[in-house]
Amino acid sequence: MLDRYDGHILGLATQDGRRVVVGRWLRSPWPPFADVMTQDADGHRTLVAPTRAVADEIAATYVFDEVVLAPVRVACDATSRRWTVDAGPLTADVTVGARTPLGALLGLVPGPLTRSRVFATLADPVARAFLPGVRTRGSAGGGRREWYSATDQHRVTGARVTWDGHGCGPLEPVVPPVAFGFSSVPRRPTVTAVRTTIERPART
Repeated sequence: MLDRYDGHILGLATQDGRRVVVGRWLRSPWPPFADVMTQDADGHRTLVAPTRAVADEIAATYVFDEVVLAPVRVACDATSRRWTVDAGPLTADVTVGARTPLGALLGLVPGPLTRSRVFATLADPVARAFLPGVRTRGSAGGGRREWYSATDQHRVTGARVTWDGHGCGPLEPVVPPVAFGFSSVPRRPTVTAVRTTIERPART
C-alpha cells in the first residue's frame, strides 16, 4: 500500500543547536495538516503533531524521544514571502528567499516525473554526493520504505525561532544532520516542495 504526501518541507537550524523540520501537507491520506520535528543540541528529538492519530502515523515512520500533541499552524504569505509557524512550544517567523540552483533545475523536469518514485531513486546517488545527509529513498520504521521526490526549492534567508518562550538565536546551517529517519534536510536552510511516498509492508 502506498501513501502519498504532497506539500512542503521547511528545514533550518539556529545558533543554540536546535534543528527544525516543518512539514506542511496539502494533500495526503489525512485532511491538510502540518507537523514539526525538532532536535536540540543534546540530540533530544521531539515531534509536535496536531492529533494523536497523526502523531501515531508519523511516529510509525520516524523515531522520536518525545511526542507533543498541540495545534500546529503554518501560515504562508506569498507577498511577503514569510512562513509563520505556531506549534506548541515552538514558534517561528521565517523569511523565504529566491529559488536555489537545485530548484531551478527541478523546474526544467516535467512535474509527473519529478514526483515519481523512479525519479527519487535515480536522484538518490546525486543527493548523496552533493547534499551531505540528504537521501531520497530508504527504509523507514515498521518495515516501511520511503521516497522523497522534490519538485522545487527556495532558500530560507532569515528566521526568528523560540522554544518554550526562549529565543533560539540566528539562523545557522543544519549541522549535524537531524536523526529522525534515514535522511536529513539540506545543510543550507530551505523550503522544498516535495512528494513523500511511503510504502507499507503487506499485511499477513
